[in-house]
Amino acid sequence: QVQLVESGGGLVQTGGSLRLSCAASGAPLEDYAIGWFRQAPGKEREGIVCFSSRDDSTYYANSVKGRFTITRDNAKNTVYLQMNSLKTEDPAVYYCAVKAGMFIDSAQAMCVEDAIAPMGYWGQGTQVTVSS
Repeated sequence: QVQLVESGGGLVQTGGSLRLSCAASGAPLEDYAIGWFRQAPGKEREGIVCFSSRDDSTYYANSVKGRFTITRDNAKNTVYLQMNSLKTEDPAVYYCAVKAGMFIDSAQAMCVEDAIAPMGYWGQGTQVTVSS
């Protein structure tokens, strides 16, 4: 059983930055594919940045490419999402998810919500708000 706890959300002005954290317990993250998803009101949850432990590749959705970066600290068993140049279209609840790397073929495959279940895990989410 893997437990994920996100933190770091909050209110930021347009153009500002935030760093979200996703702390894991129960298993080492280096064995897992990792995904950051977000869900805005009235919209479906979308995968925005995902990492595959199978080939160490990273996928970025076009909406965040060049602005968001995923990193991992194995010593802290924590993954981060650095978000720069935040826009008014970025507000959402942000979630991290993990799934054993053997079950995920690619980073882009990890960014599909339906790929997480079964046998994947979700965090509780953290709210990001961007003011204009």
